[in-house]
Amino acid sequence: MTLGHSFKNKTLIQITPYLFLLPALAVLGIAVFYPAFQAFSLSFTQYDLDLIQAPQWVGLKNFQKLFNDKVFWQTIRNTFLYLIGVVPILVIVPLGLAILVNQKLRGIRWFRIAYYTPVIISMVVAGIAWKALYASDGILNQLLKIGGFTDGIPWLTSPDLALWSVMLVTIWKGLGYYMVIYLAGLQGIPVDLYEAAAIDGSDGWQKHWDITIPLMRPYLSLVAVISSISAMKVFEEVYIMTQGGPLNHSKTVVYYVYEKAFQDLEINYASAIGLVLFLFILILSIINLKISRNTPTF
Repeated sequence: MTLGHSFKNKTLIQITPYLFLLPALAVLGIAVFYPAFQAFSLSFTQYDLDLIQAPQWVGLKNFQKLFNDKVFWQTIRNTFLYLIGVVPILVIVPLGLAILVNQKLRGIRWFRIAYYTPVIISMVVAGIAWKALYASDGILNQLLKIGGFTDGIPWLTSPDLALWSVMLVTIWKGLGYYMVIYLAGLQGIPVDLYEAAAIDGSDGWQKHWDITIPLMRPYLSLVAVISSISAMKVFEEVYIMTQGGPLNHSKTVVYYVYEKAFQDLEINYASAIGLVLFLFILILSIINLKISRNTPTF
């Protein structure tokens, strides 16, 4: 009896953590894994336009259509341009802000709150506000007219400026979020290291190059991964401010998925585009993780 009772207790101890995980796994299975599997299977099928008939297996037909779709390739180009334009700024600038607000100065908490405030604002509210600022009679163009630019700037209606204007909103809203991540890392660096560096002649901004940046490399990698994935999945800003226009110049892959699925009702084709986007994000994540693992720490 003693051995059997001991075996039961040991077994219970081993399975207890998994029992606690079951509710979360059930929610993930219903809300994430099952829909993802359904989308994967739908990408190889075809619905009738009335959506009443059962989906018919068509193999790689949706992907063949996708690779011949000029709009899709334009959205890929726009998405990668978004990635290149947004991520470097969101990796570098928040680190500088974190260094500034990490100083022990009077009232520095108010600066932290000010930088973080855009993060807690809903993207819908932020998008509407920035769209009003970008309007032909908005504040930005009014200021430009006062400065001598009588015609103003077509921020959201110019094919050359629309995507960059949306990028600015993403950067403005994300600075505070990544600043807090960096701030957590900065506050974990011992002050003794900076004092020792000062004795060796490394002071001012040089100490950040010698001490801060090497010790913050894991955080830099984390921010690079998060901001890259977010840039690949950008949707709200585009939907609220430009809806992919003008002439698809600000249309991203995720917005194209939404357009095909919910406006054109091409659910199977939208699933195929979503699968390709998933593969892009997966490859990007693997590359970033390999870079971060090979990055030396001190």
